[in-house]
Amino acid sequence: MDWRLLIEPTIKAGLLFFTLATGFAYLTLFERRVLARMQSRIGPNRVGPWGLLQPAADGIKLFFKEELIPARADRALFVLAPVITVIPALIILAVIPFGPDLNLFGLTISQSIAGDFNVGVLYLLAVSSIAVYGITLAGWSSGNKYALLGGLRAAAQMVSYELALGLTFVIPIILAGSMSLRDIVAAQQGLADWFIWKQPLGFLILFVASIAEINRAPFDLPEAEQELVAGFHTEYSGMKFALFFMAEYIKMIAVSVIAVTFFLGGFWGPFVDSYPVLGPVYLVAKVVLLLFVIIWLRATLPRLRYDRLMGLGWKILLPLSLVAVAWTAGYVVLVGG
Repeated sequence: MDWRLLIEPTIKAGLLFFTLATGFAYLTLFERRVLARMQSRIGPNRVGPWGLLQPAADGIKLFFKEELIPARADRALFVLAPVITVIPALIILAVIPFGPDLNLFGLTISQSIAGDFNVGVLYLLAVSSIAVYGITLAGWSSGNKYALLGGLRAAAQMVSYELALGLTFVIPIILAGSMSLRDIVAAQQGLADWFIWKQPLGFLILFVASIAEINRAPFDLPEAEQELVAGFHTEYSGMKFALFFMAEYIKMIAVSVIAVTFFLGGFWGPFVDSYPVLGPVYLVAKVVLLLFVIIWLRATLPRLRYDRLMGLGWKILLPLSLVAVAWTAGYVVLVGG
């Protein structure tokens, strides 16, 4: 038995989990500091130097908070729902190439967790659609009518925007001629080759639909603050509550990585050919830029009314995504990619 086949993916998966867990914690701090600067406030700055230990303090507080389960809740599903929500966020990046292959001590090491899948785009579509079950079950299992309404509203929103999101996934497939994420990234090695220049509308639809898919402002209707309840997670507390927000922030990272991979050249940048370790650095830099834009939108735009949110998905983004796919196919046929 080749133990490398077991040890290498295990080490990579551990590194990815540690990176996402740490990134989730410090993304909350990054968001709070950016929002504070945009709104002329100070932001968290008391715990540790420059407030850098604030995520650790928040985690400890949530860990020791009392966890309650309503008497009328379905206990098994109530406990399982946060897990179903967070697992897709953790595993969706398994097929993303974070850089070119590394040669260390005579070994060729792929900078992706699961290696190169020839149907990597289908994997992303399949995994991204699972989270809706966790949110729906969270609302239903709580035994609370407000939580149920929040769960149904969240499910309707996510399913609606998944249609436009899925169609934008077709665009890089057409331009690269492959469903392999490594092939899609390889087709964007130069700055002029980035797919965003060939299909800016597709990138815009992908970005907007992704924000709606992860229930971020201005599409954060499932939280239902206007009804003085928290939507599908009204009855959750402690670490179960933390898992929902862990899933939200990790999905922010995941959709940014997917957008960078599909339209912004992935890990490619100057000198990556000579120094493959620069690949993850460029990828992270591009992802941080998109995360800043997502936070900027939260600080700038008001929450949409629910009927207008659904209208945007069905009446505007879905038709535009069909136009973008047809535009891309015509471009490839006439110009040749």
